[in-house]
Amino acid sequence: MALSLHYLIREPKIKLDKNPLLLLLHGYGSNEEDLFSFASELPDAYYVISARAPYDLMYGSYAWYAINFDADENKFSDLEQAKTSRDVVAGFIDELLAQYPINEQDVTLIGFSQGSILSYAIALSYPQKVQHVVAMSGYLNLDMAISDYAQNDFKNLKVFASHGTVDQVIPVDWARKAKPILGQLGIETVYKEYPIGHGVAPENFYDFKNWLQHNG
Repeated sequence: MALSLHYLIREPKIKLDKNPLLLLLHGYGSNEEDLFSFASELPDAYYVISARAPYDLMYGSYAWYAINFDADENKFSDLEQAKTSRDVVAGFIDELLAQYPINEQDVTLIGFSQGSILSYAIALSYPQKVQHVVAMSGYLNLDMAISDYAQNDFKNLKVFASHGTVDQVIPVDWARKAKPILGQLGIETVYKEYPIGHGVAPENFYDFKNWLQHNG
């Protein structure tokens, strides 16, 4: 059965009746191979699935939504495309649950940059589908969530957020706003910073793996 998104998969090395899922969402202009490159380093009990974003930018580059510039070169996100991708990924999770023996109570989104921004939107909109979010080098854009997201039950949702202090693409100030807002919604959030730019430091990788093992 062809699923709604193209993806790469690493099957769990430890087979359970139902295994947890790590769903990887790459950044703008990248593809499913980017985050999948560290699949072998992720915990053995997980299905590791890396999805390709639906909007083709050519030459092996994809996006979850367009980023446009106005006349003053201010960047803004295409919210309609973002909402479409939000719902496509939510549906894709359902397809994966039907296709593989995945524990629906143990689904983690791992997003980088644009994939991180989208991961927040998916989890706030559909917390019944997602229990954990690892949001690296992104920020919280509440306009991408469903309109009445604040009515949702977030008691099972936990977030690990991280950012580089010298990120030139997404300012660290944007990332810092997430934890207080998530806290107001009752979402347990760990937030860490690393002295790097727009990327994933080895220490960042170690910290979120450690977080997964304690919260999985």
